[in-house]
Amino acid sequence: MTEQIRVAVQGALGRMGREIIATLAKEPDMLPVGGMDKFATVDSLALPGGSGTIPISTSLADVIGDADVVVDFTNGEGATDAIDTVPANGKHLVIGSTGIPEDAIERAEKLAVEHNVGIFIAPNFTIGVAVMMHLVREAARFFDYADLLETHHEAKIDAPSGTALAIAAAAAEAKGGSFNAPAAEKELIAGTRGGDHEGVVIHSARMPGKVAHHEMVFGHVGQTLSIKHDSINRESFMPGVMLAIREIRNRPGLTIGLDKLMGL
Repeated sequence: MTEQIRVAVQGALGRMGREIIATLAKEPDMLPVGGMDKFATVDSLALPGGSGTIPISTSLADVIGDADVVVDFTNGEGATDAIDTVPANGKHLVIGSTGIPEDAIERAEKLAVEHNVGIFIAPNFTIGVAVMMHLVREAARFFDYADLLETHHEAKIDAPSGTALAIAAAAAEAKGGSFNAPAAEKELIAGTRGGDHEGVVIHSARMPGKVAHHEMVFGHVGQTLSIKHDSINRESFMPGVMLAIREIRNRPGLTIGLDKLMGL
């Protein structure tokens, strides 16, 4: 039998954390061994289907001792704490949090090399978004106008989403410059035209019933091209998370973006 990968999850009580733990419990080559959450009030967490329990703590240092890989789905602050804690303990790290400060990402690159571990960061873990970003890069150089629409559930705290920012940045990088973003001559409600990233105009919506929707619309004379992706539920992120957990142990250093693991 193949040796199981032992995984601890930071943000274990969040919606993504619970989904990850449930998926880990079903994967034959995975073993959940601990959880961290700042809202934890007990010292154990039941696994789905009555398959046992794992320790849970408000301190990441308490639960990573038995882990090979730590997965973080919290926020920028939680991810920064993980970057400062996990590599120093000789563990690999997979981060799905957004809003990570640039200096923390730079520190992650340094710490991964110093401690000879793998650190993986991605703004989105769906296979479809990785393919979408690849297609956006291919199309961007042929168009001068770009609008990006993103919709998420009402509890998402940041706008635009980290995924939207990554898509906009990929488009601008591939184009090699800024898109045209015509301003409204008369903006009757402030902000109606959306935010501007290198000429990619980003529009964010938040509402119940949505998980994640991203649509890039490129414009040219007499035509538009739309590239879009929808996550129907949080299960859509799990194949990418499991891929990252499996791959990061063999990738010392810092890797950013699921496309790198997919060969795009």
